[in-house]
Amino acid sequence: MVPSTQAVTPLRQRMIDDMRMRKLCDQTQAGYIRAVRQLAAFLERSPDTATIEDLRRFQLHLVDHGTSPITLNATLSGLKFFFEVTLDKGHLLAKMQSVHVPRTLPVVLSRDEVARLLAAAPNLKHQTALSVAYATGLAIPFILVAVGATAVSHRLGWFRDHYTVVSRVTGAMLVLVGFLMITNTFARLSGLLPPLGA
Repeated sequence: MVPSTQAVTPLRQRMIDDMRMRKLCDQTQAGYIRAVRQLAAFLERSPDTATIEDLRRFQLHLVDHGTSPITLNATLSGLKFFFEVTLDKGHLLAKMQSVHVPRTLPVVLSRDEVARLLAAAPNLKHQTALSVAYATGLAIPFILVAVGATAVSHRLGWFRDHYTVVSRVTGAMLVLVGFLMITNTFARLSGLLPPLGA
């Protein structure tokens, strides 16, 4: 439940009870109540009197004031709960749209950047440690696949029967990816791919 110094209105108490019934965590409850409080402040009246157009204007207000996509989507989730569950007026959300949150790719260092990173290490021992750490980080997805494949191989008859072939193919793929990365061909090929979400 969300602590507050002000008196709780019957409408807010109903929403709190609805969230408690569904065992929503305290952070989620606080976020949902904050979303409804923001709507009430925007409307300058009780949020249960909002119309479809009021909700649309509120979303535009949030966008115009630079609200991040993640915060905007969290606010919309709170309002969705309030209107669909507490008020049973889900139809009012017809013009509210969640916002696409762009996914960013992790940074992979170029050969020159890796060389500069290693050159910054004060001695051979530190250079070796950095090289191993960086190489291990790049190999983690392959290691996880290998561990996962081993863990489930006893459950998959076909996989067990063809384990040698699968091991050789995945090993060859690992060597190929390593070769492509060493020769910087991997970076050039990734530049040919369209960006995510396009």
